[in-house]
Amino acid sequence: MTEPCVQLKIDNGIAFVTLNRPDKYNALNYLMFSELDKTIKAIAKNRKVRVVILSGANGNFCSGLDVKSVMSAPSQMLKLLFKWLPGNANLAQRVSIGWQRLPVPVIAVLDGICFGGGMQIALGADIRIAHKDTQLSIMEAKWGLVPDMAGLAALRQIMPKDKAMQLTLTAKILKGEEAQSLGLVTELNDNPMQAAVEMANELLNTSPDAAAAIKLSINRSWTSSVRCLLSRESWSQIKLILGKNRTIAAIRQLKDPAKPYQDRSGW
Repeated sequence: MTEPCVQLKIDNGIAFVTLNRPDKYNALNYLMFSELDKTIKAIAKNRKVRVVILSGANGNFCSGLDVKSVMSAPSQMLKLLFKWLPGNANLAQRVSIGWQRLPVPVIAVLDGICFGGGMQIALGADIRIAHKDTQLSIMEAKWGLVPDMAGLAALRQIMPKDKAMQLTLTAKILKGEEAQSLGLVTELNDNPMQAAVEMANELLNTSPDAAAAIKLSINRSWTSSVRCLLSRESWSQIKLILGKNRTIAAIRQLKDPAKPYQDRSGW
């Protein structure tokens, strides 16, 4: 029986998502795109999930697009790029921006190589923890292509335009420390998976509703007008105040630190 290209395991509210084509350095073929999209949708529907940890199998995150596999089937390329409206996300874009749209924090564990489409997927995560020897690159220009997987939605928020232009035009390969200095990586750790698990367990102490509201507020308000920011903050706060998890958060702080939160409400 063939193993899935994307593995999903949920343990104590943490969803472990693993890119699983180790013989191809977890390169993206059509099936992996499709399974990633389905995995994101499944997590969005599961209100017991509190945090996502996204990683690659066997010491590499993702080597990018499996060009030979995708180009050998023109119909698959069309399925990746098709969209009903220009402003909608197609399948190739949903596997990056889909992580930003989840109402839970997403932590990417980066080791080995993280090139091209893999970098675009990693940019969709809220936090990126990498080993210092990880190699990262926005590599599409090397293949005569433009980055088209929605990674720019995050890149424009974490990096000056000239630096993003330079990295994208040159397809330069960065090591962990330089990537961190540019904002591509949140933090470095000799054991990024262990660091991600520790961070995930720390996040479990926060109300799932508050985490969802904070992520929504930051992502949607970061480049919006002040009026939109103020409106969203007020709406989110009222919804939180009326929710049961806000009361539980107060009880955990004042009386019973072990009192469990309820499943995430509809964010």
